[in-house]
Amino acid sequence: MKKFLALILSLVMALSLVACGGGDDPKDPENNDSKTVKVGLICIGDENDQGYTYNFIRGKEAATKALEEKGIKVDWVVKYNVKEDVKCEDANRELAEDGCQLIINNSFGFEEYMLKVAGDYPEIQFVGCTNQNSYGDTLKNTHNAFASIYEGRYLAGVVAGMKLQEMIDAGDLAADKAVIGYVGAYPYAEVKSGYTAYFLGAKSVCPSVTMKVKFVNSWSDATAEGNAASALCDEGCVLISQHSDNTTPATTAQSKGAFHTGYNNDMIDVAPESSLIGTRIDWSVYFTYIIEAVANGQEFDQDWCHGIDNGAVVLTKLNEKIAAPGTAEKLAEVEKAITDGTLHIFDTSKFTVNGAPVTTAFALDTNGDFVPDSEEVVYDGYFHESTVQSAPYFTLDIDGITLDQ
Repeated sequence: MKKFLALILSLVMALSLVACGGGDDPKDPENNDSKTVKVGLICIGDENDQGYTYNFIRGKEAATKALEEKGIKVDWVVKYNVKEDVKCEDANRELAEDGCQLIINNSFGFEEYMLKVAGDYPEIQFVGCTNQNSYGDTLKNTHNAFASIYEGRYLAGVVAGMKLQEMIDAGDLAADKAVIGYVGAYPYAEVKSGYTAYFLGAKSVCPSVTMKVKFVNSWSDATAEGNAASALCDEGCVLISQHSDNTTPATTAQSKGAFHTGYNNDMIDVAPESSLIGTRIDWSVYFTYIIEAVANGQEFDQDWCHGIDNGAVVLTKLNEKIAAPGTAEKLAEVEKAITDGTLHIFDTSKFTVNGAPVTTAFALDTNGDFVPDSEEVVYDGYFHESTVQSAPYFTLDIDGITLDQ
């Protein structure tokens, strides 16, 4: 009898295991076959900036969810408010010693410190976001990544230009007063590429537009960004945009009665009467790609760049309450033209430099310099941005934009 009961019990347990999937479901948190990747993320700020670092954290969370559905767990170790100095080197080393298999550095100025550490840990993959030097170094475990954010900038510029043209057509703004103010972090290629694309987008629908740029010489200085936006408004700018990390340009624009387009975040909540739209990089696309590769023991691109084509560049919500009529339809039209290749952001027929057309420009070499023996990037009628390397290299100062450094 005892043997019979034992047999029945064994059969019941076996059937229970079959009914539960036997641990074969990769989404089962108890599945022994699931993979865990320990990832370090070094951030120049924290999510409270509601801009740059906040956007990275949002990407981190979305990637974690996407990877869970693939049976991959991510053990994140995040270091916030790391400065672009030796502290960054320490942070990379600490994460390496803590067992991270992948370490992501989120700021342009982090790369030189990351590279000092990467050679000591060849089994760990190191990523410099928005950078360029890993692309040409001799290390196999260093990577660069950026997105074609200039596409999103151009689209945001279209929104801005449509608003300005609406004001002109209504008689509320003289055509020669259609001036955009732009708060820039540094006069680097990344910033120049972005604000030039933005200006060209605005000019495509508002031909009389001009732009003034003020640099704050910091990626994240809320007070300086707000002060720059205020000064631009005082100089006659009726719309403000930014390549800086905080929301103060948006709130300042609203306080001054100007309109605004943002970066890295939807800023309508903080400036509902001013903020028209924003654009951002969706870092979850890249994070999912590289973490899955590490989990599966696969190599991934040493230099990666995508844009609207795979969702790496997106627009934030359009503020329909204040946007010009027809803006949503125009955005759909322009986005389609970008993705199907019939519109090129840096079409050289659309701008001049010192009154002359641009017929030649050379890409950056491995030292970050333009030299005659670099690969030519102006051909077929446009400047080919982010094709030689992911990091932007458009540094031309085109007509219509005034710089205040």
